[in-house]
Amino acid sequence: MHTWKLEIEYEGTRYRGWQIQHNANTVQSELQKAAYQLFSGKVELGGAGRTDAGVHARQQFAHLRVAELKINITPRQIQHGFNDLLPHDINVKRVLNTAENFDARRDAVQRFYLYQISTRRTAFAKNLVWWIKDDLKVGVKKEAAGLLVGKHNFQSFCEIDETKKQSTLVKVEHAAVFTDGDLICFRIGASHFLWKMVRRIVGMLAEVGRGNASVNDFNRLLKFQSNAAAQYTAPPSGLFLERVLYPGDAPPNENKAVFPLG
Repeated sequence: MHTWKLEIEYEGTRYRGWQIQHNANTVQSELQKAAYQLFSGKVELGGAGRTDAGVHARQQFAHLRVAELKINITPRQIQHGFNDLLPHDINVKRVLNTAENFDARRDAVQRFYLYQISTRRTAFAKNLVWWIKDDLKVGVKKEAAGLLVGKHNFQSFCEIDETKKQSTLVKVEHAAVFTDGDLICFRIGASHFLWKMVRRIVGMLAEVGRGNASVNDFNRLLKFQSNAAAQYTAPPSGLFLERVLYPGDAPPNENKAVFPLG
């Protein structure tokens, strides 16, 4: 068995998320089709995280396993082969040799998401931001975001799949709000995330910034179950899977947007 580690970036606007779905265009399905063409045989391709429909990735990782190679091929040749076949909004940044049993999802220790809110209308970045016309108070948003750090039950901030028995407890290692030019950014890091969790947190932080909800209101959602946050779910356009960390990797530490507005 031959295994490689792929670093991937994509704009998720045209896709129904990362994971392969029946009768839906997804990022994983595009990569899988390209892999079949490259290796003309059975391949396994699994990602580090399942981004939702319309969500982007600055750094997604995947493992690629091929049972049998007909010819020797280098990581650089694999990278170029993928990029010759992939659509314009998916790009393989790097291909690395790795251990045969490397698993992109199970071996990851932390994931970071970054959300971009634009404070002005933009002609170029509509698919990469959430434009909010209202004046948002950044100070109270920072205060509310700070409450997220630690282990909490995020049942008020996620879409629960009734067919799965999944814990809604998540330990958040990092949560912060910062500005970069015309963007207000929210970064959050944890070992894993729940369905729609980040977008619902961002939506409620926006309500706090607008003055429609208080920091105490936000805190109550962490302590008591409520469906209130669902109606304020932020659009996927501003959300990026920013970093995936493996043992020994350093977390992001710069207060910079993924794509700043000029």
